[in-house]
Amino acid sequence: MDVKDPNFQRHFSGGLNLLHHTPPGVDPVMISADDSCLREDEVSASDPRSFRGINGGLRDPETRRDTPSTRSVKRLRAKETQNWSEKMKTLLISSILVMICCSEAQQEGNECIKASALSCGDCIQVGARCGWCTDPEFLKQGESTSARCDELESLRKRGCAEAKIENPHGSQQIQKNKPVTNRRKGAEKLRPEDITQIQPQKLSLQLRSGEPQNIELKFKRAEDYPIDLYYLMDLSYSMKDDLENVKNLGTSLMKEMSKITSDFRIGFGSFVEKTVMPYISTTPAKLLNPCTGDQNCTSPFSYKNVLRLTSNGQRFNSLVGQQQISGNLDSPEGGFDAIMQVAVCGEHIGWRNVTRLLVFSTDAGFHFAGDGKLGGIVLPNDGRCHLENNMYTMSHYYDYPSIAHLVQKLSENNIQTIFAVTEEFQPVYKELKNLIPKSAVGTLSANSSNVINLIVDAYNSLSSEVILENSKLPEGVTITYQSRCKNGVVNDGENGRKCSNISIGDEVSFSINITAQGCPKQGKTESIKIKPLGFTEEVEILLSFICECDCHLFAIKNSPVCHNGNGSFECGACRCNKGRVGRQCECRKDEVSSEDLDRNCRRDNGTDICSNNGECVCGACECKKRENPEERYSGKYCECDNFNCDRSNNKLCGGHGRCECRACVCDANYTGSACDCSLDISTCLASNQQVCNGRGVCECGACHCTDPKFQGPTCEICPTCPGVCTEHKECVQCRAFGTGEKQDVCERDCSSFRLVKVKDREKLPQPVQSFPLMHCKERDANDCWFYYTYAINNSTEPEVHVVETLEQWNRLSRKNLCMGICEEELSASAPSPPEEPAHRLCLMNPSRTCEAGDDELRLLLCCLCSECPAGPDIIPIVAGVVAGIVLIGLALLLIWKLLMIIHDRREFAKFEKEKMNAKWDTVKRSSGEHEEFEFLYCRCYHHHLLKGTSAPGPSLISGAASGRVLLWVVLAI
Repeated sequence: MDVKDPNFQRHFSGGLNLLHHTPPGVDPVMISADDSCLREDEVSASDPRSFRGINGGLRDPETRRDTPSTRSVKRLRAKETQNWSEKMKTLLISSILVMICCSEAQQEGNECIKASALSCGDCIQVGARCGWCTDPEFLKQGESTSARCDELESLRKRGCAEAKIENPHGSQQIQKNKPVTNRRKGAEKLRPEDITQIQPQKLSLQLRSGEPQNIELKFKRAEDYPIDLYYLMDLSYSMKDDLENVKNLGTSLMKEMSKITSDFRIGFGSFVEKTVMPYISTTPAKLLNPCTGDQNCTSPFSYKNVLRLTSNGQRFNSLVGQQQISGNLDSPEGGFDAIMQVAVCGEHIGWRNVTRLLVFSTDAGFHFAGDGKLGGIVLPNDGRCHLENNMYTMSHYYDYPSIAHLVQKLSENNIQTIFAVTEEFQPVYKELKNLIPKSAVGTLSANSSNVINLIVDAYNSLSSEVILENSKLPEGVTITYQSRCKNGVVNDGENGRKCSNISIGDEVSFSINITAQGCPKQGKTESIKIKPLGFTEEVEILLSFICECDCHLFAIKNSPVCHNGNGSFECGACRCNKGRVGRQCECRKDEVSSEDLDRNCRRDNGTDICSNNGECVCGACECKKRENPEERYSGKYCECDNFNCDRSNNKLCGGHGRCECRACVCDANYTGSACDCSLDISTCLASNQQVCNGRGVCECGACHCTDPKFQGPTCEICPTCPGVCTEHKECVQCRAFGTGEKQDVCERDCSSFRLVKVKDREKLPQPVQSFPLMHCKERDANDCWFYYTYAINNSTEPEVHVVETLEQWNRLSRKNLCMGICEEELSASAPSPPEEPAHRLCLMNPSRTCEAGDDELRLLLCCLCSECPAGPDIIPIVAGVVAGIVLIGLALLLIWKLLMIIHDRREFAKFEKEKMNAKWDTVKRSSGEHEEFEFLYCRCYHHHLLKGTSAPGPSLISGAASGRVLLWVVLAI
């Protein structure tokens, strides 16, 4: 969007006025420039803003601060003002964004149509995509001459033959292409003009508007390339010790530079300051000797060329040794005057067309443009040479040059500058270096003892970088650069002009695009030059512009086709003479809109001129143009168009025809108002080569299934037929859970349907009338159930909805669910719950399968509790088995013991009874009666065990014999 547009400025300024307008009740001083409010009780007394009153608020006259009540009011108003200001800022930004969007929207579209070009020459200047149809029969009724200018593809679609389209292209020709020099040190010495470092040297380009022309440049640093070095030194009094070291610089520097080049020349110049007050003292004594005390100094001067460039190092040492220090009053020196004269006085300095180095040595700052006013000098520096007898004579007349002026002159004369300055002034000259291309800064020691190393390092740094620059471009011409540097580095934009870290013998290339917009200066030839900074070689490019089509050469002036010679017939159309209009130049401009002519543009004597889709020109309708080049009005009254026909699948005429006068003209094998009905039945053939699988009819290339069970593009899919769930089980399992037999080939074999995951079974789709749906329940390898539905949607695409997780319920959740349902069912079905509730059966065997004989309640509980049985837990099972065995063993022992006690008691009672009835012989009791009794008891006990009866209890046995009796019992068993 153009900010210079009056409409934009009006809206923008209005927005600013709105933003800075003071709302009612708010003091203007509360709205600052940055829309922020200042709390004046927090500002120091030194801040001028803290002394402003707010709506007559009271201030303490001594402290100049508001009273507490005033500060409270101001804080409240400040907050309100800040909120209001933020709202206004938001409104302004929104308005600007809307304006920019509208402007961009207006700029979109076909630039060829917008141009309304009336000739081929005007058309091709619009852009590289525009062409002109020269076919005399190309235009339809109602179309204006400018309709011949359109995008190339649009012209072809509209029926213009390729041979009838004027679309000239630019060209280029290399006129001088001398190869770069492959020179090595020690080889035959060449003249500087015979050394080539950039190729090609001269080209000519023909530019078509909007069409870039690309040229390739090659640059290669030549070895042993000649160097001219001019040493410019500050001879103010502070440089006295430096001068002593520079006196032997000539021979030492030439010896060091001989390692780089065999062709080296050196020169010397000096500067002090302008010879006017207040830069120097103008008293006669000070003009003779500006130094104090017994110091013998030379008279002050602005700039002196002491020695032209020479290859004689001894002469350099001799002349520099004769130089004397001078003096001035202020610290900055007049070095810029000296640099300007060194740059522009090439004949006096002796510059050759080789590498030019300027070493600027000082320990102070510099004066620049405007400082001359202190001495009454107001004329700007003219950038010309003013040396007489090697002295600058106009320092009192012209001001110091500006930095931009210096940059221009140094660049024009291919001079690379090395600033050798002391540590104190490094920051200043580094900033200056950033403004002067191909310059370097080195740190000069206090006595200039390191100047040789400084020069060599700076030269290596400067020569390792190549930067291209071009001369001033003609109006409407743009240029872009791309560099391909060492090690494959590619740079674009501003960095595309340069390559760094280049060594001697390295070759780099540049790709340069030159583009013209329109036809600058009526096609007059222009010239531009491209050169590497710091080098004298350059590439000259001659530019010519294509402003007319080739068919313009065959124009028939005053052709009878153009209404009796009122125009020239060229490029298939009339180019009317001045004052004439119309397709055949049949009208004068002053009669274009007469009422009689407008009557011919009304259809059926209606009121609308050209159906409101065009203008009446010379009694004939010229239809409007639309933004979309594919859309056109036509007809005698512009009553037809090619974009208001019926559409199918959001395509005009279904993409199978063309729109003519608001009606579709269908292609072969298509019919219908929108050409959406195909007559081809190949799309209806099923895999068995039957039309719609014998279960439907083919209409407009699509099957309409007559059997509601079958779906799909050829009525072959039956989502509710038996076997559908089993058929898709493995694919659903692998795609939903990544398991199953097809998990390794899932992507290959199971991509025929669209999978949608849902959280639970309640989210699964239910059968609807529009398309059948099959609910499936399958078991996986882990004996777990998963649920899904299979259907064919309205787009005849198989669609599967699957529950995303297997239903692995824990026992607690099962128990709660089963008990809840069981209690609800029992309370509803029986007046009182039975002794054995049905849910206990479920809990005792939660994974049992449902039997056909189960009643309805058990079936419901069984199915709810048997979704996905959990795997066995080994540790509880083993622990349970061991505990069961131990408990059962202990129980059996206790039972056996109890039975044995009961049995013994019965047998003992029986024994006592028999004893009372028995007749015993008298036996003398002796010491062995216990043993006899024990023997008799053991025999009796053994006898009873063999017979399965109980023996007399052990209570009959004395304590001393009880142990032996037990032993006998064990042995008997």
